[in-house]
Amino acid sequence: MLDKEFLLKHLRNVPDFPVPGIQFKDVSTLYKNPKCLRMMVNELYELYKNKGITKVVGIESRGFVVGAALAVKLGAGFVMCRKPGKLPADTRKESYMKEYGKDTVEIHTDAIDDKDVVLIHDDLLATGGSMKAAYNLVQQFRPRKTYINFIIELTIEGLNGRAAFDDDVEMTTLLKI
Repeated sequence: MLDKEFLLKHLRNVPDFPVPGIQFKDVSTLYKNPKCLRMMVNELYELYKNKGITKVVGIESRGFVVGAALAVKLGAGFVMCRKPGKLPADTRKESYMKEYGKDTVEIHTDAIDDKDVVLIHDDLLATGGSMKAAYNLVQQFRPRKTYINFIIELTIEGLNGRAAFDDDVEMTTLLKI
């Protein structure tokens, strides 16, 4: 059972990182606590165990931790969605704008196919830019279905990351703060 208060108590807030005025939510404190990590992976498993997930896509780099653990538990493969130049074979790319400029994400061209049911996982939803790029990239492979998940969704005025996605995109978050 997900104890949201317990997770929030173990989430570290880092003021003025990476720039003044930003209150960075550091999930590494959730990952290093075995009870928090187990609780999050188990909750996500319960949410997705009957969805037929065949691939979990983790967004670099914090999305790799829980994404890979969840893939193992679901009996699915794990796909890395990385920054440019980090994957050794042929890739597909998608660029996006973020608060501090432009960025790009890549996935190997043989990572996903049209028979897959994909869950894209990342640690945090703020503006939605990186996840929207990852989602658009995954859609290029034409999977049967795509789900999106975050550990944390920031509900701070002006961010509204959910607005980056159509209403028919199935998205879950464990914590809204």
